[in-house]
Amino acid sequence: MLRFLLFFFLGFLIQVAPAQKTNFSYLDVFDLQYVTDPQISPDGEWVVYRRMDFDIMKDRAWGNLWMLKTDGSQHQKLTPREVSESNARWSPSGDRIAFTSSTDEGAEIYMYWFGSGKIARLTQLPFSPSSLTWSPDGNQLAFSMNVEAKAPVIAKTPKKPKGAKWADTPRITDRVYHEADGRGYIDPGFNHIFVMPAEGGAARQITSGDWHHRGTLSWLPDGRKIYFSANRVDDWEYRFRNSEIYAADVENGQIVALTERDGPDYGPQVSPDGKYIAYIGNEDKRQAYQVRKLHIMNIDGSNKRSISDGLDRTVSDIRWDAKSGGLYFNYDDKGNTKIAHIALSGKVTKLADDQGGTSLGRPYSSGSFSVANDGTVAYTHSRPEYPAEVAVLKPKAKSPRKITALNKALLDHRTLGKVEEVWYKSNVDGRDIQGWVVYPPNYDPSKKYPFMVENHGGPIANYGDRFSIEMQLYAAEGYIVFYPNARGSTSYGEEFANLLYRNYPGEDYNDVMDGVDFCIEKGIAHEDQLFVTGGSAGGIMTAWMIGKNNRFEAAVVAKPVMNWISKTLVADNYFGYANSRYEGQPWENFEHYWKFSPISLVGNIETPTMVLVGMNDLRTPPSEAKQLYHALKLRKIETVLVEIPEASHGIANRPSNLIAKIAHTVAWFDKFRTDKKSDDKE
Repeated sequence: MLRFLLFFFLGFLIQVAPAQKTNFSYLDVFDLQYVTDPQISPDGEWVVYRRMDFDIMKDRAWGNLWMLKTDGSQHQKLTPREVSESNARWSPSGDRIAFTSSTDEGAEIYMYWFGSGKIARLTQLPFSPSSLTWSPDGNQLAFSMNVEAKAPVIAKTPKKPKGAKWADTPRITDRVYHEADGRGYIDPGFNHIFVMPAEGGAARQITSGDWHHRGTLSWLPDGRKIYFSANRVDDWEYRFRNSEIYAADVENGQIVALTERDGPDYGPQVSPDGKYIAYIGNEDKRQAYQVRKLHIMNIDGSNKRSISDGLDRTVSDIRWDAKSGGLYFNYDDKGNTKIAHIALSGKVTKLADDQGGTSLGRPYSSGSFSVANDGTVAYTHSRPEYPAEVAVLKPKAKSPRKITALNKALLDHRTLGKVEEVWYKSNVDGRDIQGWVVYPPNYDPSKKYPFMVENHGGPIANYGDRFSIEMQLYAAEGYIVFYPNARGSTSYGEEFANLLYRNYPGEDYNDVMDGVDFCIEKGIAHEDQLFVTGGSAGGIMTAWMIGKNNRFEAAVVAKPVMNWISKTLVADNYFGYANSRYEGQPWENFEHYWKFSPISLVGNIETPTMVLVGMNDLRTPPSEAKQLYHALKLRKIETVLVEIPEASHGIANRPSNLIAKIAHTVAWFDKFRTDKKSDDKE
């Protein structure tokens, strides 16, 4: 009996003992959840947001709408429907929520009545709506939607006999922009603005012409006009960076241009008092990067002026305060996204840090915010320890309050890699360069770990102190990961980002290598255990680095550009490089394009290299990756080509493809790890 009791007691202890934490793993990806598009009610009492997760059976991210009070209570699903829902927008009075949702026929507009909890479908549209916007009186909804156009016909061909299995008719294209990565061929058509009664009824098109009308919509307070951005100029396809602010009369469709400079002007927001229009833009200097500023003009288009000249950062996502005295906006600063308020005088007050967490694969800037009438801000909040959660900042609060914890059940039982910010000097010109180091879980500084450089894409973009699936999985596999923001990165001002103008890759290579040397000096990295990878522009940098030196044990070059001449005329954005990236077109400046092509250095490469690309990539087409692979095979350098099926440039769009990318990178590097080989022998 005593023995039975002893075994029973020991079994009980084993059952109730807390589970030991484990490292973040591949299948954990499917258990992650995150917040997007938090929308706070006008009275500041509720937040509705899109709750995202990964469907392990359908291999995709999807989301539906949830809501909770700003004190974190009454967290609940908005509707009982288990389908995709998005774009929730509160009515001006806060009594209804309009949103879009999938149906068997495509996305439609739905209405949720806050008081009763009832929902109804309002539309039966031929295409999916976007930019859903309430009229100030709550009686109408505006949105943008595609309107089909006919494809060109060049020749008439004989009709096939009944039942014959002929090939499809040729696809004819005469447009500059006719395909997009992740989307494929773009069917002919133009986006137009529609209005409809908020209680349901016919949607009426109010714009016309062969131009696109999409993006932010903003109503005049009396509902007579809608303001939008478009590129309604004769040669709009070739002036692709240009856009202007327009006003459309809701009744008769008359359209008036309010701006006319060469460059992007977009995102119009009418002030609550109806006196001003705020918008974002800049004069196009044909540079690699330009700061986009916040502008104000009178409602008739007069007295245009920038009010953000004192801030050397790009302004985005602007929203008026309730008193028309200024605007809320966000901006990236040193790899971190801030939310701020700017008065009409130009005075900027930072309100919150750490917006982001909706770009889960790699730690890019992302996320969004909304503002209630009393100034309460709801936004996507992220740190390296977790993806986006809802955070709320009250007007007089000193710090925000995180009111959701979607990943607590998972991440409380995982040991993540610690993320540390580092700064070092560039040997080129003494500039301060920022980067981050991710340590393996349970890092022991007395041990020697392999060191991986992960170069970001863009290159006009930034990494930061945000959650990243890739960085955490690399760290969980025993790698110290270093990710820098070399020159050309955003969030450090216009001059810093524009250093790559007609000089890319350039001294950004030196910045990355200076970071490697810095980490070696600190004892974090070791010369005989260096690895390097990166995707897109990061793939370009990786190929450039192994062409410039042989210090790395192995490399994974993901979705690179190897040859700027071939890439520029084949990719979906083929029209966007000349003069802003390199001078002239490839046939006008062959030597310049070749000088900055990593394939020009392929004769120097001795590093074992995996080349990885999505098979449906239209941004850096597989033909670019194959140039590197084929060249290395001909030179008898150890190499392998990994082609990810059903993957566009955004490999992370399907969780299984993201996992495959990471797993293959780790497997390739593991072949050349001295510490791994020692462990294997033991």
